[in-house]
Amino acid sequence: MSRPLDRRSFLQTSSVSAAALALAGAPGTATAATPATPATPATPAASELGAAAEDFASLRATWRTLLLGTGVTPTRAPFAAKLAAIGDTASRYADTLSPADGSLWPDAVWADPDPDTDSESYAFSGAIQTSYQRLYAMAEAWSQPGTGVTADPALAAAVVAGLDHMYARIYNERQTRYGNWYSWQIGAPQPLLDTAVLLYDRLSAEQIARYCAAVDAFVPDSSVASYSGTSTGANRIDLCRVLAVRGILGENAAKVALASSAMSPVFPYVTAGDGLYADGSIIQHTYVPYTGSYGAVLIDGLSRLLALLSGSPWEVTDAGKQVVLDAVEAAYAPFLHNGLAMDGVAGRAVSRGLPPGAAAGQNDDHTRGHAIMASIVALGQAAGPAENARWRALVKGWIQRASYRSPVTDPQLSVAKLALLNEVLDDDSVTAAAQPRDSRIFPAMDRAVHRRTGWVASVSMASKRIAYYENGNGENLHGWHTGSGMLYWWGEDFADDQYSDRFWATVDPYRMPGTTVSGKKLADGEGGAWGAARPDVDFVGGAGDGVYSALGQHLKGLSSTLEARKSWFLLEDAVICLGSGITASDGAPVETIVENRHLGADGRNTLTVDGRPLPTALPWSGSAPRARWAHIAGHGGYVFPERPTLRALREERTGAWHDINSMTGLPDRFGSRYATLWLDHGTAPKDAGYAYVLLPGASAAATARRSASLGRWLRACVRTAGVHGVRVPSLGVTGANFWSPGRFEQVSADAPVSVVVRERRDGTAVVCVADPTRLHDEVTVTWHRPVRSVLSRPVTVTGAETGRALRLTFNGLSATGGVTQRTVVRPA
Repeated sequence: MSRPLDRRSFLQTSSVSAAALALAGAPGTATAATPATPATPATPAASELGAAAEDFASLRATWRTLLLGTGVTPTRAPFAAKLAAIGDTASRYADTLSPADGSLWPDAVWADPDPDTDSESYAFSGAIQTSYQRLYAMAEAWSQPGTGVTADPALAAAVVAGLDHMYARIYNERQTRYGNWYSWQIGAPQPLLDTAVLLYDRLSAEQIARYCAAVDAFVPDSSVASYSGTSTGANRIDLCRVLAVRGILGENAAKVALASSAMSPVFPYVTAGDGLYADGSIIQHTYVPYTGSYGAVLIDGLSRLLALLSGSPWEVTDAGKQVVLDAVEAAYAPFLHNGLAMDGVAGRAVSRGLPPGAAAGQNDDHTRGHAIMASIVALGQAAGPAENARWRALVKGWIQRASYRSPVTDPQLSVAKLALLNEVLDDDSVTAAAQPRDSRIFPAMDRAVHRRTGWVASVSMASKRIAYYENGNGENLHGWHTGSGMLYWWGEDFADDQYSDRFWATVDPYRMPGTTVSGKKLADGEGGAWGAARPDVDFVGGAGDGVYSALGQHLKGLSSTLEARKSWFLLEDAVICLGSGITASDGAPVETIVENRHLGADGRNTLTVDGRPLPTALPWSGSAPRARWAHIAGHGGYVFPERPTLRALREERTGAWHDINSMTGLPDRFGSRYATLWLDHGTAPKDAGYAYVLLPGASAAATARRSASLGRWLRACVRTAGVHGVRVPSLGVTGANFWSPGRFEQVSADAPVSVVVRERRDGTAVVCVADPTRLHDEVTVTWHRPVRSVLSRPVTVTGAETGRALRLTFNGLSATGGVTQRTVVRPA
């Protein structure tokens, strides 16, 4: 059993010798005393690597600035409130210190002689990380101005005593690692080292040597010797951060040099596994799209390390870092909307919610986005002037358009990040960039983003290459169907909280918007952890010209017999959604979820079908046979070309973050209201299908008009076993997903491909072809339309016949990674 120490004795402990501290031992290890100054790995002296003491002092000062921020006026909003909150938090941690052999705080116990389960072991290792994070929070409050405990000697003494307590009893070179590797190699050493840098003048050489020795034991040089396992992508940058700060703390030039050089494997584009892809995808854990979570860690770590080492003997000179700089606009910006980072690329982080009304805590899509924005500003300091100017304009635009929670006052951001964002907002030389109008496909991670002036949409799919979803560490236990074609969308100045606040804890996980699913009940974490569950399908992806896109997904349900073909045609003011071949024999209801709109805790938005408002009472459910259109006030409209029976539900659902994330410790239940629309395919469908048109932001009147004139706008629309296709003459667009060789309107293909043809106002046309399967090397696509000449073509087009029709012969299409091949022609 852990023995509590009184606070006075605890503070006195910080002044005892290392040998005395070591006598307490660490759980599961020998308790023999160790030398006062443990040996560290033999490394070249700083002088041998051209470094002097002042170099390390300068780097420590730089790191301190990066941690605390610059340009902070303690009496100015939002800093005054943030600094006061930091002080309150630090005081609370100081007051609740209750050091014992197996803990520093009673609610963060790291020691148990016999953990019953792996999850317990993970929780114990996580408590080590939590303890160091609290010590850092106390050190920051001591270091920052205006916290109420600034330079408080008692607070500093408590932090130092806490560091020594942690070293003596758990985080030392004698301890055997258990539980989660991350806690030992990243989660604990980062706040430990950062705390030591902030309190550097309060620490003895012996204390610094002990902390460094502990870090060396768990993060040896070999941790970055191979770019594999847990040392890739964002994790590699995190490890480099540990090595770099350990090096500057202990004045070990070799460690800093290693950190600088070990970043290089992160820079090149990858074609498989973790990292950054040429198409803008960011993958972590081999199979999981992670731009908004691990990607956020990646850009944060890189921005800090590049700034730290700039101008030093270890400055990062690898020209490959330009790839990371290019990623700001190619990989990150497309997934940022009005300050939020889209949940479809956040993996299991979506389950890390906050108690309703909380001012601070973990994170949501907005705080993740705000943190990335701050990292973009910081990274701009390592970029060229033109890049930096563009990025600052992007960030200012996101700040000014944010309506749910302002990035410049977000209480969950650090002071340093708030300072970066406020500096951009206050910079009158920066003109905010407008919302882009583009359509981007990210084939390496089965994602797409479609941006318009008034709205943004994103689609999440799954294939052999990309997991249905990720769970792990007890997180995201019900994310099963988020890769089954989930269609996210937001308005320019409305619905920015659609997936924020309480969405993930309260939404029906069997009715994610846009998906086709079996209602078969699934277990928590069904399919396995860390992206293990992936469907055995190839055709997932699409083609587009950067303005409009066609997406297709061969769907196989998670742990079910469900199979379907799904398509999305992303156009000017609409998304056309088609499905066919829906077949299942699970004996459970099979549904296509047209919409599951989060209305908030008090939402009473009117739901209208064919001009008839439906009851606002909760709960309410019903059906509308032969529905032509529907509308949710304040959100948008839905048009049904085939006049199906539309099912509707208005309900208040309750949930708790602990339901979907056993690690949150947030069991309190709360409610939120939803309007759900779906198409019921029965319990044993065979070749069922659907067709509907989403009109984001449309009024009820505009939705009714589009329904009445649908045949004139959508001139052709098919959803057969062989092809899904649409033709919208007013846009000059024909799009098709060929599941097998065939023809739609004036386009034919001799292999499964996606095709978009757009006739442009300048008299040219662009023919876009992609192979989502990545299986077909030689493909022929024909546009049965007279063409005068080919203006440009990719290297994959080895033959281009013009005349009465355009016949494009592709060679090597399978090697393009599903990326669209664009050919520009001049029709006759």
